Amino acid sequence: MADSARVDGNSNVDALKASPVAQNVMDQTAKTSAEMSNLAAARHPPSYTAATGQPLTHYHSFFSELLSWNNPRASAIAYATIVTLIFTFRYLDVLRWAFKLTWMVLGITIAAEVAGKALLNNGFATQLRPRKYYTIPRETLEATIGDVHELINFFVIETQRVLFAENVYASAAAALAAFISYYLVKIVPYWGLAVIGTTVVFFTPLVYTSNQELIDTQLKHASEIVNAQTAQLRSVAQKNTEKATQVTKQYMGDYTAKAQALIKGARHNEPVSKQKKPVQEADFPAPPKDEIKHFPAAPKEDIKPDAAEPSLEPKPEPSDKTQEPLIVA
Repeated sequence: MADSARVDGNSNVDALKASPVAQNVMDQTAKTSAEMSNLAAARHPPSYTAATGQPLTHYHSFFSELLSWNNPRASAIAYATIVTLIFTFRYLDVLRWAFKLTWMVLGITIAAEVAGKALLNNGFATQLRPRKYYTIPRETLEATIGDVHELINFFVIETQRVLFAENVYASAAAALAAFISYYLVKIVPYWGLAVIGTTVVFFTPLVYTSNQELIDTQLKHASEIVNAQTAQLRSVAQKNTEKATQVTKQYMGDYTAKAQALIKGARHNEPVSKQKKPVQEADFPAPPKDEIKHFPAAPKEDIKPDAAEPSLEPKPEPSDKTQEPLIVA
């Protein structure tokens, strides 16, 4: 009986595996696993570099492969995961539940340990305790830190590439998104903006790849129109600039001629006495023609002391009044 039951059970399992639904599920699982492996294998630095010549991170290749929908199941799973996390943190009090789960687990562990020691003289938590506590290997920690470092550099580099317009279309898309978000943030909560942003980031490349011919044609047509208008504006601006330059030169020439005429007229109207005459030779005195006579110097003995310089001390002035003797009483 047992053998027959085992045979029946195996036959039922084989029948379930052979059913079309089970085969479809297994096929989809295998394809999903293969696409996830392809996505993980895409994590390598790309062959192209930035405009500055520096190499890019392996996350550039990873996100490019993820958003290109070359692996649709992996891209769909990533989108669904991100949106689910946003709604989870929005509608579920995750932090409060984490605290609740912590005290419940610790309470069960403590109760099991105390009850085991009281009944069996050996706690249940002690029996479940591993012989060696788990530690993070150094290689795993270094790989994780390096991966986080690459992820941060990805966002830093992409921000600078968008800021300095390495790709004009990407910078224009970022500017348009920021402009729309500036007005949406007044009526849409932050979690709603996160969902909208995630949807746009994931589905814009999908729409482009699905309608690439039409979109490229329209973009080319728009580019031709913009180039034609730009060339026309450039030619008009060049003509106006040349015309303005000629007019400016003409006015400057006229004003210069008038200023010179005014200066010449003012010079002619000056009086004869103020006008400068050319310097002639007759204006200078004639040089002496006779030889200079040398006279002998007087001897020092002939100089009399009376000829000395007069004294600078003031002389007393004579008084008109006669000095009367003092009368003593």
